[in-house]
Amino acid sequence: MDTLCRDCGSRPDAVLNACPACGSSRLVRHRELHDLAIAHLDCDAFYAAIEKRDRPELRDRPVIVGGHHRGVVAACCYLARASGVHSAMPMSRALEACPEAVVVRPDMRKYAAVGREVRAMMLELTPLVEPLSIDEAFMDLSGTESLHRASPAATLAALARRVEAELAITLSVGLSTNKFLAKIASDLDKPRGFAVIGRAEARSFLAGRPVGLLWGVGPVMERRLARDGITRIGELAGIGEDELAARYGKIGRRLWSCARGEDDRPVDPNRETRSVSSEITLEEDIADAERLRRVLWKLAETLARRLRKAGLAAGGVTLKLKTARFRTVTRSRRLPTATRSADRMFRVAEPLLAREANGRAFRLIGIGAYDLVADGQARQAGLFDAGQGDEGLDDVLDGLRDRFGDDAIVRGRGLGVRLERQGPSKVE
Repeated sequence: MDTLCRDCGSRPDAVLNACPACGSSRLVRHRELHDLAIAHLDCDAFYAAIEKRDRPELRDRPVIVGGHHRGVVAACCYLARASGVHSAMPMSRALEACPEAVVVRPDMRKYAAVGREVRAMMLELTPLVEPLSIDEAFMDLSGTESLHRASPAATLAALARRVEAELAITLSVGLSTNKFLAKIASDLDKPRGFAVIGRAEARSFLAGRPVGLLWGVGPVMERRLARDGITRIGELAGIGEDELAARYGKIGRRLWSCARGEDDRPVDPNRETRSVSSEITLEEDIADAERLRRVLWKLAETLARRLRKAGLAAGGVTLKLKTARFRTVTRSRRLPTATRSADRMFRVAEPLLAREANGRAFRLIGIGAYDLVADGQARQAGLFDAGQGDEGLDDVLDGLRDRFGDDAIVRGRGLGVRLERQGPSKVE
């Protein structure tokens, strides 16, 4: 059984309750500990941890990051989680569960800056870093032992110590033989965790766990499996690959592999962004179509700016609405040519909104871009392409807003509309 002290990096030979070198009890033990190289790293309660770091008076208080009153929870600390608060919960319910919580509006620029610092530290160790979000990523440390003079496990433990020392936040590490198992492992020992799932125990570890844990199994698929009498991963593992494929199509083969702890996806540092969106929970339910239209325009501007900064263009646009009764409505339409223009995306989403804004009140509105391509692949504006010719103006406006602030210059459609963001925009 291999042992590693997460606090000093020593590798004691004996099975002890504390590290003989530093006295720490934070020891990780596993027979395959120093043979595994695929990791999933996830910062602990990232937004809330940064707020507590920057405001020491909040250190011992439950903290919720999100919109006040009608917003949703973007993130929360572990003290708030202990009271039943969780991400995406309506703020009213969160404050009922934890009335003593301090609510902090999200500061995405600050969080993104810290996320970039963590990412830079990862990239110092291996170029094979696959970001999943602002605060989590996969890493492949195969072949780095000679470079770092340490096993991947020891290198990851040292990274966790460095993040904590230099950035005053913590992260949890999941180490395994593939991405699927590494991501599961990172949730096993939060916060400040380090968990290992080896090849040998993968199937037995998964057998009794719910099928919803599997990659690609959402609520709809979970209900479909339950109707077929399958609720545990071990039950899937007992069914042949061809039979699962016959029942469920392509996903059936993926289920067969995952149920056995198999996943051949590489850690891909060039993984394409699949979608980008911008949405807001409104301060009050809005039924007026013109008010919704004006908010949609501001969101389209935010979305377009984010696409331009990422060097991407949208091949399609999705409108998202949530009714006063929390029913989500999504409508999508492809574009004839990819774009990064707020005007073009708005012109596509506007009729979608007009059809839905029929007197119903909505509490949330959002716009998303999908089928993303590099903006160089977007067709250059033609003389008679409505909305395309303003992309040069968009670039000028971006520069002014970067220099003087988001409200330094406003187009006519956005006059009088100010978005107090209730939650972060999404990049997937």
